Amino acid sequence: MSNDPLVVFTPSGKRGHFAKGTPVLTAARQLGVDLDSVCGGRGICSKCQVSPGYGQFSKHGVTVAQDALSEWNSVEQRYQDKRGLIEGRRLGCQAQIMGDVVIDVPAESQVHKQVVRKRAEARDIVLNPPTKLFYVEVLEPDMHDPSGDLERLCDALRDQWELENVKADLQILQTLQPALRKGAWKVTVAVHLGDDENPPRIMHLWPGFYEGSLYGVAVDLGSTTIAAHLCDLQTGEVVASSGVMNPQIRFGEDLMSRVSYSMMNEGGAAEMTRAVRAGMNTMFDEISAEGGIDKGLIVDAVFVCNPVMHHLFLGIDPFELGQAPFALATSNALRLRAMDLDLNIHPSARVYLLPCIAGHVGADAAAVALSEAPDKSDDLVLVVDVGTNAEILLGNRDKVLACSSPTGPAFEGAQISSGQRAAPGAIERVEIDPVTKIARFKVIGSDLWSDDPAFEAEIGASGVTGICGSGIIEMVAEMRVHGIVDAPGLIGTAEQTGSANVFADGRTNSYLVYDGTADGGPRITVTNRDIREIQMAKAALYSGARLLMDKFGVDKVDRVVLAGAFGAHISPKHAMILGMIPDAPLDKVTSAGNAAGTGARIALLNTSSRAEIEETVRNIHKIETAIEPRFQEHFVNASAIPNAVEPFPILNSIVTLPTETFNTGGDSSGGTRRRRRR
Repeated sequence: MSNDPLVVFTPSGKRGHFAKGTPVLTAARQLGVDLDSVCGGRGICSKCQVSPGYGQFSKHGVTVAQDALSEWNSVEQRYQDKRGLIEGRRLGCQAQIMGDVVIDVPAESQVHKQVVRKRAEARDIVLNPPTKLFYVEVLEPDMHDPSGDLERLCDALRDQWELENVKADLQILQTLQPALRKGAWKVTVAVHLGDDENPPRIMHLWPGFYEGSLYGVAVDLGSTTIAAHLCDLQTGEVVASSGVMNPQIRFGEDLMSRVSYSMMNEGGAAEMTRAVRAGMNTMFDEISAEGGIDKGLIVDAVFVCNPVMHHLFLGIDPFELGQAPFALATSNALRLRAMDLDLNIHPSARVYLLPCIAGHVGADAAAVALSEAPDKSDDLVLVVDVGTNAEILLGNRDKVLACSSPTGPAFEGAQISSGQRAAPGAIERVEIDPVTKIARFKVIGSDLWSDDPAFEAEIGASGVTGICGSGIIEMVAEMRVHGIVDAPGLIGTAEQTGSANVFADGRTNSYLVYDGTADGGPRITVTNRDIREIQMAKAALYSGARLLMDKFGVDKVDRVVLAGAFGAHISPKHAMILGMIPDAPLDKVTSAGNAAGTGARIALLNTSSRAEIEETVRNIHKIETAIEPRFQEHFVNASAIPNAVEPFPILNSIVTLPTETFNTGGDSSGGTRRRRRR
């Protein structure tokens, strides 16, 4: 056991022991962590910025002391004085490892930038935004009429547009009189039309006739990524889409790790709140720049998120969500202002958070319900929003059931030996030759397969860098189909599998996917631990779906909808081979893309949909997997690939899965003798 300090890098999950005094950049390079550096570690380029975490990290089994890194040095101070560093950041080339430490590599410090796949899906949405533009002519002041300019503006809105009881914030009063006089008493006014809790309110005004537009953002605040769509409130058009990694990842990849961090570290919840709001504001800067607009014109925002993200975003300690009965501070929809949440958009911008369904089924699941409308379906539909915390809906016109399942980050490439986020160079599609047992693949950024003669030249800029979530799913499924992995999840030996790419790796075996070491690239493998991570994730997902089917009293569903940014890239066939989803005709397994983001856009652009989803959520029946005895039973069965007891007749009509098992107690003959006990 090494006495050297343990270093854990997030979001990759890569870890190792290093001697005291080792620069963080050196440790990152030795572990294959994606940390940029242009200047060769001289403290000039600042590309290697990292964010160390301090306190107790139960997920990683470490407690990080304040002196885990060397003291701030003169090189960092010089850079801070000249260009400025974000608070808490260090330069990886300067900070040295002095004790156990957890280090987050922010997105902007990664060489291979993540492709945030939460794109806006094409959808017809009834346009009825909560904030609209109104052109009015205001009466000039008169010695005989002592009313103020604001009062006469409100009278004009009432008389010309039938807007009653309109209010205004202080910042409107501060700009009102110059605007009225510059516009010769004609102004264009942006008015939030109000709701059950708030009267109509003036958001902004321009002298004369304003020919521009207003904007809103629909934000999907996920455990791993934050994605937003910038929408024109006049036309409904998606002007720009952007996304960033959720900076809370350094406190834990999964939700319960973050709840644990808040429990174990005083002020931990507030620290995570500051981090996620800062990440949000970074994204607003990016999306407004991409859309070519002033972010001060963003006057509406809708947020969807799971319950833990919901509480941490609002500045509520998620302690109660970490223990039964998993009580939310509130499950109702919330109507707030941007300034309440420290968001750097229009100061009076209105913020709407969709309602949560239950303690572990959040506003993101409500957004999926709004987008996919299982309550309006004639057939029985299973909607699975695949992510670090999967939300699952099952229903039809009769009723809708919902639950969440803690799948963890493995589906997104985390905790996988060669895993990575979706970025150029990441393997995303896989096929294994049934004769040679060699894998060919596609990477993000190229349409060519790896056995194409032009492949190496086309991917020259990115290279082959690792395996992302969709790639690892296809990889494990292909290994199962071609007899490299058995049903219990064990990789056989080279002799058992007939594959020269299988090699002994400690007490188990691993499979070589790609070896780029001759050209300075990575050696990409799939280990037996990787298989276990995928087994645990897919078992949690399937068990949640199967539990809802039990509650519904059915053994099959009519159709399956894979939602979520990641779900859009999953091959239905490979998902079924793994046993991620129930057996169903492949043509009845479809992708809804980022359904939570689509639901957020619907709520942003059609204010009447907000009352609709609030009513829908009240009628959804919530199932808490943590207290259901059969969940564990389903989980154990679903740990096999595809399942230990479920027959999967439709899948078996499509593919024939090998029946051999490899637990032979060291016998390389391919038999199925069990390991001897001493």
